[in-house]
Amino acid sequence: MTVTVTEAHRSIDAVWRIESAKLIAALARMVRDVGLAEELAQDALVAALEQWPSSGVPSNPGAWLMTIAKRRAIDHFRHRKMAQRKHEELGLDLETTQDAIEVEPDEVPDDLLRLIFTACHPVLSTEARVALTLRLLGGLTTDEIARAFLVPETTVAQRIVRAKRTLARKKVPYEVPVGAELAERLGSVLEVVYLVFNEGYSATAGDDWMRPALCADAIRLGRILAGLAPREPEVSGLVALMELQASRARARVTADGEPILLLDQNRAKWDRLLIGHGLAALARAETLAGEARRGPYTLQAAIAACHARAGAPEDTDWARIAALYGELADVMPSPVVELNRAVAVSMARGPEAALPLVDALAAEPTLARYHLLPTVRGDLLAKVGRFEEAKAEFARAAELTRNAREREVLIARAKQASTGNAG
Repeated sequence: MTVTVTEAHRSIDAVWRIESAKLIAALARMVRDVGLAEELAQDALVAALEQWPSSGVPSNPGAWLMTIAKRRAIDHFRHRKMAQRKHEELGLDLETTQDAIEVEPDEVPDDLLRLIFTACHPVLSTEARVALTLRLLGGLTTDEIARAFLVPETTVAQRIVRAKRTLARKKVPYEVPVGAELAERLGSVLEVVYLVFNEGYSATAGDDWMRPALCADAIRLGRILAGLAPREPEVSGLVALMELQASRARARVTADGEPILLLDQNRAKWDRLLIGHGLAALARAETLAGEARRGPYTLQAAIAACHARAGAPEDTDWARIAALYGELADVMPSPVVELNRAVAVSMARGPEAALPLVDALAAEPTLARYHLLPTVRGDLLAKVGRFEEAKAEFARAAELTRNAREREVLIARAKQASTGNAG
């Protein structure tokens, strides 16, 4: 059936989002080159854009794309004068699979897992890992990644090109690591997924408080990873953390996009289905961890669960949250964790108990440009009646943040403090 060009392009976009990661993963297994695999997949996409408007969308679009991509792979190897054996292997595979997806069902998870670990390899910079992961596994275009992170498209394009060149130059094996290396590399994978989620949940720059599409991409990647690594507690812990935090999305901004802080949110707007999924993932993570010490993502998910279970702000178990942050500080020592623990202590025991903890972080070099340190300190100072000091802290925080919405909130807090209002 003939379809309009617009309908075909809409279908192609949807198919690409669903199939691109599996397509690139399967091709990378064949050609052992992530960059080449993406080029072949893009060639198949171009063929779809050319043919589907007149021929119609095939009944199995993923298989159609795979068939075209494999033909391009054969052509590539011929042009490179690869051994005839490689031609025969690929050709035989192509002929025998016909209209079915040319990857055995039990190979798909392995291929995707290899692709995730390759895209998130520590040999790449953090920015490169994020860009490459969103490109290969999220199906995002270079322009979409650039807009999401508010950087020039050329910058993202360069990061992706350099990342693929680095993987090829360093001869990074297209495989899932084993043993001690697995734990190290898994941490890199989880870090990338959570960085993507955090940029969507609390945008570091720009005019918007949130970018929900990035949150959705990160959760989708996390769920894929959980399906591919079902025995890893921290994978389930990360999924739980993202789902529990994302459950508050609709309550975090006004209709005009203004931020709403946690204690002021309408909890009736929290997504109970996502909370249920998150709590189930947390239970799975804790069961998998068993007697072992819980990891940082599982602990952060447990903290988020304390908020999710509280029907009203006053029902929040702040003492447990403070204790969980203490446990998190043992597992993952960080000034930011200590700052969050101080906030929990202030809620459990009062601002006077928390101020010394925050003051002790004032000289921490890693927090010198971190706007949340003066934000928290300003809040505590306002609560104990030291309004002039609070005003200065809020003003400093407003200067440090790169998010326009957050800056507006902080400027308003500074004005409140100047009138002797705790805010």
